[in-house]
Amino acid sequence: MSATPSRVYAARLVGLPIFDPQGDQVGKVRDLVVTVRSEAVRPRVLGIVAEVFGRRRIFVPMTRVTNVDSGQVYTTGLLNMRRFEQRSTETLVIGEMLDRTVTIKPSGVTGTVYDVAMERARVRGDWELCRVAVREPGKGLRRRGQSHVVEWDEVDGLTRPEDGQGATHLVAALNDMKPADAANILHDLPTERRTAVALALDDERLADVLEELPEEDQVEILEGLDSERAADVLEEMSADDAADLVADLPPETQEILLRLMEPDEAEDVRRLMSYVEDTAGAMMTPEPVILGPDATIADALAHVRNPDHTPSLAAMVYVCRQPLEPPTGKFLGVAHIQRLLREPPSTLVAGAMDDALEPLRAEATIDEVAGYLATYNLVAAPVVDENGRLLGTVTVDDLLDHMLPAGWRDRPERRGGASQRTGVRRG
Repeated sequence: MSATPSRVYAARLVGLPIFDPQGDQVGKVRDLVVTVRSEAVRPRVLGIVAEVFGRRRIFVPMTRVTNVDSGQVYTTGLLNMRRFEQRSTETLVIGEMLDRTVTIKPSGVTGTVYDVAMERARVRGDWELCRVAVREPGKGLRRRGQSHVVEWDEVDGLTRPEDGQGATHLVAALNDMKPADAANILHDLPTERRTAVALALDDERLADVLEELPEEDQVEILEGLDSERAADVLEEMSADDAADLVADLPPETQEILLRLMEPDEAEDVRRLMSYVEDTAGAMMTPEPVILGPDATIADALAHVRNPDHTPSLAAMVYVCRQPLEPPTGKFLGVAHIQRLLREPPSTLVAGAMDDALEPLRAEATIDEVAGYLATYNLVAAPVVDENGRLLGTVTVDDLLDHMLPAGWRDRPERRGGASQRTGVRRG
């Protein structure tokens, strides 16, 4: 390896892009895989867990890593696309070492691990774990305890399993990631560790991550929470995702959680659960941007600027009579974001409204929804009831979630390039 730093900290590697020799990004760093023999012998770094094609995780041997630079990692470009599966003799640095309780032998100080450094051995040239960053518990009014960075052989407690391992530092790392990336880390943790980390996330963050996890992981995590906490997390989720999750629970659990939720939130979830599966009503999001005809363009732009709205939700404003909470008064039409940007801010939104767009009915099938979006070149579509009241909107991401096959994120994309070559096997 050329121009490689002598020491690299694992937590700083997470999320870094991985490039092939041509400079094309082939993935992101998610973790390091090491083999731990004893506290006296430095663990050898076997390779990197890399995320490719959105969510697929593969193993990249360190022999295929040509350079670790500030902000990026380079490989030979010859990668095995087989999904990474951890072996019993392997340890994940980020997933399993962070938050371990250890003792620094020379001083007797006890603390938790918040990072681990690796460097290349001078003799063989292998990468090894060399140093451990440990933080003492906070004392009194101090928010953080003292930090220590010590050699690997000066720490006791990293080579044996720990019951009740904390989650503080791993949670801090997850909070800095996008929800989908954090979900990938959580998905690959051992069950007990995954539960501990999920419990340590705040309600809003846990809700965001749950929406990106497979259904079985969602159910497992939610069932590990007490009922009141589970209800709070469901309230933070989008209503359509919450409805999908609640529908996977036993009927008695469904009723308990719905009773604990805020009435308005529970009502949205119950309504979505009442529609036939894979219809517009079951797929829709009941929280579009809804305004009355007397609102101005400036009002509309202020609403779509809300960062909590996904791009597809912010693509259009739905104009309705009072009340403006679904089911609304009579649905009048939509105002597309491009049209809004071309009009003076003081103009009424009704003046920029498209009233020729026929809305979908709640019973529209998944094929009808797909055909509608394709026909009108839209990323979202209004859904109304038999009385013409707006119930919600079906976005293109709602549609794809229901159209793609189970486990689609684990399937490699079929595209050319060096990243698809499979000439490397795990050693």
